[in-house]
Amino acid sequence: MKVHIFETRDEMGAAATKSVTEKIQDLLKQQDQIRMIFAAAPSQNEFLDYFSKRDIEWDRITAFHMDEYIGIDTGAPQRFGNFLKERLFDKVPFGEVHFIDPTVTDSTAECQRYEHLLRKAPIDIVCMGIGENGHIAFNDPPVADFNDPVWVKVVELDRASRQQQVNDECFSSIADVPTHAVTLTIPALISAHMVLVVVPGSRKADAVQKTLLGAISEECPASILRNHSQAYLFLDKYSAAKIN
Repeated sequence: MKVHIFETRDEMGAAATKSVTEKIQDLLKQQDQIRMIFAAAPSQNEFLDYFSKRDIEWDRITAFHMDEYIGIDTGAPQRFGNFLKERLFDKVPFGEVHFIDPTVTDSTAECQRYEHLLRKAPIDIVCMGIGENGHIAFNDPPVADFNDPVWVKVVELDRASRQQQVNDECFSSIADVPTHAVTLTIPALISAHMVLVVVPGSRKADAVQKTLLGAISEECPASILRNHSQAYLFLDKYSAAKIN
């Protein structure tokens, strides 16, 4: 991985935006359309804010998101589709935006529907974070599979992953956090040509250390990114504290 460390979250977000914008502009010289996947988390706030203000040919980009809670109200602000609508999808005119719908009766059919959309053409860019337990999307250590046969599945969330949602002040207590979600799997995420990883904050320092210096193992799902030729990790000084 190419690692970039910044003094502040704001500098980190601006630099990540510059990097992905340059990639988009380069790709649009070579192909008609770009397909991108976005994470929904407070760790992405600075990046999404800067990115939404860029002068880009948005109508040539198709957007996806990488996970969604099951059993949460359609209008809930914690719903990841709503999070991305507010911070990005409703701010710029994407050509297409595809949402995971966790309200359907048949979750397996919804996973298959979304996987079909994802596989229609190559994924160009994934913009993601890393969880406190090393997860990427909702591939927590208990369910992460580097060789997962599917691209989208239903998972039970690890307690550490649910606690992170409380730490991020998205929910008032762990009892309020949904126990299951639909997630893109690791093979889906790392299929992208470029993976942009934005990880600020001291609570992520352990996960960053394991990602970069530990074994490449499902015990830290993000460690697989070290095998990706175009993975770029953007940190602030706090998330980078244990690798310096």
